[in-house]
Amino acid sequence: MAGKEKESQFDASSMKLLFVEMGVGYDQHGQDITAAAMRACRDAISSNSIPAFRIGSIPGVNTDQMKLKIKLGVPQSTQPLLDIERVKSVFPYGQILDVEVVNGGMICSSGVYLEAMGDKNDDCYIVNAAVYVGY
Repeated sequence: MAGKEKESQFDASSMKLLFVEMGVGYDQHGQDITAAAMRACRDAISSNSIPAFRIGSIPGVNTDQMKLKIKLGVPQSTQPLLDIERVKSVFPYGQILDVEVVNGGMICSSGVYLEAMGDKNDDCYIVNAAVYVGY
C-alpha cells in the first residue's frame, strides 16, 4: 500500500483546513491534567506564525474567520478532571469549533515525589494535542 493515502479522519464539513499543529504537554508535579493539556496546546501553537490571517493572503479571511478544532489525547482515568474552558484560554484568537478528548497520553512516574510542589504521588501526566487550523 506504499504511496496510497488513507482517507482522513478529519471532518472538513465545518471549515477549510489549512494545517495541523501538534504538541505534547507534561505536568510533572501536582498531578493537574488541565495544566498538561494547556502545555500541549501551547506547544502545538508556539512555534508557528500564521501571517496568512493577518496580511490578507487569503482574500476575505482574517483572524476573525480563523476556526480551530482541538483534539486531545488524555489518559482515560484523568479525563473527568480536565477543565476544557481553561484549555481553550490558551488560544489568543480564532473560533474554537470543537474540543475532542480521546483516550491517549500517558501517566508515568516522574521519579520523584515532592510534597512542597503539590504532589499527591510521583505521577507525571502527559497529554498530546492536535490543533486543526482553518477558516
